[in-house]
Formats: sequence, structure tokens, C-alpha cells
Amino acid sequence: MQQTRICLDYTVTTEKPLLAAVAAVTDRATAKGFRVLHVHDVAATLASKGFEREPYQIIEICQAKAAHQALASDPLVGLLMPCKVNVYSQGGKTVLSALRPAILADFFPGRNLDELAREVDELVCAIVDEACQ
Repeated sequence: MQQTRICLDYTVTTEKPLLAAVAAVTDRATAKGFRVLHVHDVAATLASKGFEREPYQIIEICQAKAAHQALASDPLVGLLMPCKVNVYSQGGKTVLSALRPAILADFFPGRNLDELAREVDELVCAIVDEACQ
């Protein structure tokens, strides 16, 4: 039996300006039971070191119950936590890209993460979709 692998990312574009998209991600994440841990302004950090680039922000979100369950299965799961949604400008478009939580089951086989990873994956993809509207 051949196993289907999940794509690493879920990426979409939106007509929203970058800061409006960041606000929409944080709003939708909170509405879906996630806590926004931090928003990294990568472009500003790089600019402070003399490197210029188009706007790029990384939003870290976490759902405590899911995080607790995932870490209980294997402490190394924390290497892929918290969930991240990147919002950046590329070629005049605003792009939203999330690391797919479903990949946890691929990285940690035999840890019974399939259902949990799928549930969180659906939520994160919905956050991205709703933030684009």
C-alpha cells in the first residue's frame, strides 16, 4: 500500500494589503481557539542589519490542548511548534503560507498523531482561507 504524503505548505494569495492580511490571520486564529504567541516582522529585523527585502511577517499561533497532546506523544514534536503562518509580499501580491500540521504524522510515525494532526491542519488551513476573504 502506497502512503500519500501531505504537502509541506498551504499557500494562497490575497488582494488584501499585507498588514490587513496579518490582522485577519490573528483575528481568525483567535476565533478558532488559537493564541497568537508572536508576530515577527522579518523585514524590519533584516533591515536593522542592513538587509532589505519586501515585507515578510511570521505569525506564531498555538492551541494549548493540541500542543499538550502532541508533546505527550513525543517531546521532539516541539521542533515543529508553534504553528506558523507567513504573510509576505511577492511580485506585488500578498501571500499567506502555513506549515501544514498534517506533516507531523509523517515526521513522527507510530506516535498516533494522525487524527490530531489532521484536525489542527484543517483549522490552520481554514484560518488562512478565511483571512484571505
